[in-house]
Amino acid sequence: MPVASAEPLVAAEPADVALPGLETDASEASGARTSRVAGYEIEDELRALTGRPVRIAGVDEVGRGAWAGPVVVCAAVTDLSAPPELPGRGGRKIRLTDSKLLTKAHREAFAEILPDWLDAHAIGAASPEEIDELGMTAALRRAAVRALAALPEPPDLVLLDGDNDYVRDPRWRVRCEVKADQRSVTVAAASVLAKVHRDGLMAALDTGFPGYGFADAAGYPSPVHQKALEEYGPTPHHRMSWSYLDDLPRWRHLKRHRDPLAGEGQLSLL
Repeated sequence: MPVASAEPLVAAEPADVALPGLETDASEASGARTSRVAGYEIEDELRALTGRPVRIAGVDEVGRGAWAGPVVVCAAVTDLSAPPELPGRGGRKIRLTDSKLLTKAHREAFAEILPDWLDAHAIGAASPEEIDELGMTAALRRAAVRALAALPEPPDLVLLDGDNDYVRDPRWRVRCEVKADQRSVTVAAASVLAKVHRDGLMAALDTGFPGYGFADAAGYPSPVHQKALEEYGPTPHHRMSWSYLDDLPRWRHLKRHRDPLAGEGQLSLL
C-alpha cells in the first residue's frame, strides 16, 4: 500500500478533456439519497453522464477534529466489481459502508481484505506541524494531493466525501458528494482504510505517551485526554495552534498563532 508523506516531485499532466455532468452537484441531482450500505449509485450516474468508462478515485479523510496526530486521507479506486462482505451473526452479511457505522473489529477486518480487492489505493498524511503552519483546509489539501499523486494511474475523477472541495488541484476533477462514504463503495473503502491507518498510527504513539488515551480515542477530545493535558501538557504530536490550549492555564503560553493575513507557513509563538 503506497503511503505518501512528501509532496510529489513530478506533477501529472493536467486533464484537458471535459467530462459532461460535472457542472452540477450529484447530491442535488439525486436528492442525496442516503443508505447505510454503500453501492455504486454515484459511480453509475457519473459513468452515464460522461458516456464513457471513468476511472474514479474515492477520497475520504480522518483526523480533522482531533487535538493530536496527523490528518490522513485515503484515495481508493475500484474496478466496479461487487465489494467484499464480512460474515455476521445469524448468517447475515456485514457490508461495506462509512467507517463510522462499522465496529472497530469490522473496520479492521475490511482493512485486511480491501487492498487485494481494490484496483489501487494510496494514503497521504499531513503532520500536526503542517496543520499548525498551513491551517486545516490547506493541510487536508496537502494530504489529499499526496494520496492522489501516489496512485499508480491518475484518476479521471475524484469523488470526495462532503460538500467542500479541499483538493483544489488542477490535475484532478473533483465531485463533492454529501455522505458519499455511505453512498459510494469507492469512498467507503477509502473511509475504512484511512480510519484504520490513522488509528494504528495513534495506537503506536500511545506506547511512548501513555495516559493521553491515544490508543482508545486516537487523539480526539476525551476526558482522559483532557486530564492528561492539564497534568502533563501537550506532546510533540499535538496541534499547537488549536483552541484547546486556551483552556489549559499552565500550558496556554505554548500556543502557536498563525497570521491569517500572512499566507501559508507563517507562524509565531506569542
